[in-house]
Amino acid sequence: MYEYEIAMNRAADLIRRADEERRAREAVRRARAARRETEARGAEHESHSRRRPHRPRFARAV
Repeated sequence: MYEYEIAMNRAADLIRRADEERRAREAVRRARAARRETEARGAEHESHSRRRPHRPRFARAV
């Protein structure tokens, strides 16, 4: 009976760890998605507000 309880506790521990790892991966995934969304919004606003010159600022060295 003692070995059975050890095995059940081990299984429960493995399930608990797997659940924690899954939640951690989901949190990272959500953070990346939020960061990408924020960057995309920022890029839209900057593209209309600041134009880059078409020619280089400095002459080429020969």
